[in-house]
Amino acid sequence: MGECDGKIAFVTGASRGIGRAIAYRFAAEGAAVVVCASRMGSHGDLQGTLEETVSTIQANGGKAAAIACDLSDPAARVGLVERAAEFFGPIDILVNNAAGTHMKLPSQCTTEERSFMFDMNVNGPIDLAQQAIPNMKEKGAGWILNISSATARQPEIPYRDSKLAAWVIGPYGSTKSALNRYTEALAEEVAGDGIFVNAMAPTSIVLTSGAAYVRDIARKNPDMAEPVEMMAEGALELCTGRHVGRIIFSRDIVHAVNRKVKSVDGKQVLGDAFLEADVEGTA
Repeated sequence: MGECDGKIAFVTGASRGIGRAIAYRFAAEGAAVVVCASRMGSHGDLQGTLEETVSTIQANGGKAAAIACDLSDPAARVGLVERAAEFFGPIDILVNNAAGTHMKLPSQCTTEERSFMFDMNVNGPIDLAQQAIPNMKEKGAGWILNISSATARQPEIPYRDSKLAAWVIGPYGSTKSALNRYTEALAEEVAGDGIFVNAMAPTSIVLTSGAAYVRDIARKNPDMAEPVEMMAEGALELCTGRHVGRIIFSRDIVHAVNRKVKSVDGKQVLGDAFLEADVEGTA
């Protein structure tokens, strides 16, 4: 019996990186998983597609389906959760992982660029949560997890890397800070309905193909890298347990409940040496 047996999960940004790892981990625990990204097929020179995520889950005996949606477009988001439910039924678990950024200094980030980030990183997750909540209320149970970032925290001055801090903590970090605050409010509102809403950020840099700006940092500081399996395990805990309004790092939630971190296919417990990464990063 898996921890997600009988559950239906919807994971955004799941063609690669953190979203894909979460989808794999949930499927390994018995969930039927609907994955979403901006497009089917390849995305420029980035590795990974929705089709590959689905085929890998199916090859391992799981259930999966894919749906393409530009989550930065408010019109495209309308009815998305209902569309996802057409594959396996109403969703029990929503993971808002998809995000976007413009690497611009705060003094130079345009209204259009800020609007894109807030639509993608704040309004998108909120819209999907609002779409999912009515059915979750009807069932009397549900889980919503927003993937946040260490950049949402108030930084200490002087910054360790002033230019990077200005790029990331400013425009991008402000969207994740807003998402955290909304997560707390929403969690309080729907906890009485049996819906568990939380936010989780990587403890350290996760080397995903879409995060070019942190890959260069991690290459110079390899000890900063966090294995994607840590995020997947933390997501599993927050999407099966009874945590309410947690704004937490992946390593903290895993250690808080003494979970053993497994490979994303659920078949192997990973050793402590593989999982060590204590330097906080910016992912």
